Amino acid sequence: MNKFLFGAAIAAATLAVPASAQRAPQASIIVVDTGRVFSECIACRAASAQLQTMVQQGNARAQQLGQGIQIEGQSIQQAAQAASTQPVGPARTATENGLRQRAQALDARQTSANQEIQRLEQNLQSTRANVARQLNERLNPIYTTVMNAHGANLVLDTDATLNHAPALDVTNEVLAALNAAVPSVSVTPLPQQAPNPAQPQGR
Repeated sequence: MNKFLFGAAIAAATLAVPASAQRAPQASIIVVDTGRVFSECIACRAASAQLQTMVQQGNARAQQLGQGIQIEGQSIQQAAQAASTQPVGPARTATENGLRQRAQALDARQTSANQEIQRLEQNLQSTRANVARQLNERLNPIYTTVMNAHGANLVLDTDATLNHAPALDVTNEVLAALNAAVPSVSVTPLPQQAPNPAQPQGR
């Protein structure tokens, strides 16, 4: 008897659900290989080449700075070893004082080099983010246009699918639309936001 009562309760609960809630639109899906989009689009290739040049220049600068610091450090170490063999006296004291000053200057040089490399890295990261921002801003309306053209209500990245029919892949359409709309992007750091003006103080 209880089994029938539970069944009736479930049926009643089902009937109580508003009809509108039962009419979710059937998913109509298309997929896009965003990896291909970001590696093959005209603007992407040009930006990637410029970013790679920035990476190479940064690495070259870091190597240049590092070599100079390493050479000076080795020179100081060798001079310190030579000074340690000198007899105690004014000459040795003067040499050690000079080496101490060179070591302090080297520390300052190392700090300056680290700051310069950090600025280069931040500039590169900001530039990459700005390139991605520009592309994504233009891609979003393209996705909408392609979805509407196919009567789709959902677009997925191919990486988010386990498998899909080839007919669902609209990557070529997205690529063509992106190339037409965005032949190039600005390979520069993200624009700096202007600081908010100071609020007037209440009296």
